[in-house]
Amino acid sequence: MKDFLNINGNTLIELGFIPGKWFRTALDHINENQLEGEEMLNYLEQFKRDPELELHAEPIPFAKNIEAENEMEEENVKSVINTMNIVMKTPTVVAGAIMPDACPTGAGTIPVGGVVVTQNAIHPGMHSADICCSVMLTDFGKIEPKEILDAAFSVTHFGPGGRERNDQFRFPTDLLEAFEGNRMLNDKDMIQMARKHLGTQGDGNHFLFVGKSAKTGNTMMVTHHGSRGVGAKLFKRAMKIAERFRRELSPKTLKQNAWIPFETEEGQEYWKALQVIRKWTKQNHICIHEATAKKAGARMENRFWNEHNFVFKDGDLFYHAKGATPLDKKFMPDITGPRLIPLNMSEPVLIVEGETTTTNLGFAPHGAGRNMSRSNHRKSKGEKPIAEIFEEETKGLDVRFFSNEIDITELPSAYKNASTVRNQMDEFGLGKVIDEVMPYGSIMAGDYKVNPPWKVRKEKKKALRNANA
Repeated sequence: MKDFLNINGNTLIELGFIPGKWFRTALDHINENQLEGEEMLNYLEQFKRDPELELHAEPIPFAKNIEAENEMEEENVKSVINTMNIVMKTPTVVAGAIMPDACPTGAGTIPVGGVVVTQNAIHPGMHSADICCSVMLTDFGKIEPKEILDAAFSVTHFGPGGRERNDQFRFPTDLLEAFEGNRMLNDKDMIQMARKHLGTQGDGNHFLFVGKSAKTGNTMMVTHHGSRGVGAKLFKRAMKIAERFRRELSPKTLKQNAWIPFETEEGQEYWKALQVIRKWTKQNHICIHEATAKKAGARMENRFWNEHNFVFKDGDLFYHAKGATPLDKKFMPDITGPRLIPLNMSEPVLIVEGETTTTNLGFAPHGAGRNMSRSNHRKSKGEKPIAEIFEEETKGLDVRFFSNEIDITELPSAYKNASTVRNQMDEFGLGKVIDEVMPYGSIMAGDYKVNPPWKVRKEKKKALRNANA
């Protein structure tokens, strides 16, 4: 009888297989069953990897719903198009579009104001860490705007961190069960953060806006924020999973464009996790709106909301909207009204509706694009005092910063020209304005780094100790 030679890892490598965790299982099976020749090759067939997915030789064409109106915008638009051309070479991509408020976020990274459509693939980097950044509107009827703004200022929370235990909102039972039922979210730290950050609005361009409907004269409040720390934590986990798939499926794809195949167990679980985060974020808005109504003794007459930073599914296609407002009803299973497009604190929040076209892909702008970075905006103001800049840009408005420190990079001049965005919405068929919330005032985080919350808490504790000494 012919002697059987033990097969080892070098044998498999010589046959063209790339080492992996499956090597040990396969080698044990081959040696225990003394497989060789064609019989062994037939068994190993199941471990063969598909060929690596190559980048598209040329960028997949995308719709350019944007035009530059001055020299600064020309540079901005050029940069947006260049970075989209890199993104559109990603193997899974089938379509894309950019909006009038688009601005670049780094070479090869989906720009803010971009929509990228992929097949059977979820790209966490294309919806970013601020998962489900969204806006909600509540119509409070004929109450005075100041009453709503005062009430909101007393109940909302901006800046880093979350609420102290005695200031937290009740965490809905069904939401807790949803977290516990998903292995990407069922984590003690994740759930604790979800509790702590509920009813908070973060920093940056997130805001609470109060104004009056141009059509009815009713006072309306609009909040803008995403999924806070809990969404960022899920994003970080998803990027690690996507990177594992990238190395195996398409090493030439840029790390920021890595994806999780939808048909995999990880893809299915991540999609479900995204829906839970969406539910949490909507509840986050609701907590602030209901607390404001209660504080002001106001009656809520109507409410609607929409995301503008999320991934939407239609069959086997995934629409990644990085700062783009969904117009098509198929993207929002809980549609309750028209969509919201904020511009800046001195401009109306637009209430819009619209139809899907081949160039808008079912989306409109989200309104918050920039032509320059925050640091360049600060430099553009020279030595002018911050208080003077604030007074000029917010004249006639009740603008408040939660940290009591003005952040000039959130003033109107930091953003794209609102008229340009509106004109190009009309020009490119990106939604029809059916009402406007005319500005009365707003609340933002402000420059919290000047007087960070941890420093304030520390000083309060010190003062308390001194008082009791």
